[in-house]
Amino acid sequence: MKIRILIADDHHVVRRGLVFFLRTQPGLEIVGEAANGKEAVELSRSLNPDIILMDLVMPEMDGIEATKSIKKAQPKTKIMMLTSFSDQDHVIPALEAGASGYQLKDIQPDELVTSIKKMMNGENQLHPTATSLLMANLSNQDSQRKNLIEELTKRELEVLKEIAKGKSNKEIAAALFITEKTVKTHVSNLLAKLELADRTQAALYAVKNQILEKTP
Repeated sequence: MKIRILIADDHHVVRRGLVFFLRTQPGLEIVGEAANGKEAVELSRSLNPDIILMDLVMPEMDGIEATKSIKKAQPKTKIMMLTSFSDQDHVIPALEAGASGYQLKDIQPDELVTSIKKMMNGENQLHPTATSLLMANLSNQDSQRKNLIEELTKRELEVLKEIAKGKSNKEIAAALFITEKTVKTHVSNLLAKLELADRTQAALYAVKNQILEKTP
């Protein structure tokens, strides 16, 4: 089954270039194009894409607000920010809005395809700069949540460890011999306890705090 992709960018040349290239790649299907955030939200609801390649700065509604709206209505839709901005004022809000990926527009075409496929499999795909900024942001919050790890149950720690390995809910369920529904519950609980926004932050938190070494 092909990965269904919606492209949202206000630059016609950028959209056309992405469509022209991605349409030739096996396993990918372009289902629509949006010229602004508002169109992206509307098309997402009608087309229900697997992945949206989302620009950040667009007229009528920017990529961050569009991402928030889409993730609220369609939490399973994965959003990759594809932008020219790599500063903290753009990266952190985008990830907090629910983006699973953050890549810069100078990414090599083959790397973009790989990133799309990995994200579809449940792996967060972040440009090194985005990762560094997110790590710094988490570090600034460490003093406020240094004891929160103690609130996690043994099973929640196990789930967090699997998240740090980049596994999807389905893969975690298989590894721990529990249902996907149970995994979702544990993920929701641990995110709340650690005061983290999403799996990306959870994975980085786990690595930074050496959770892989602390759990069996």
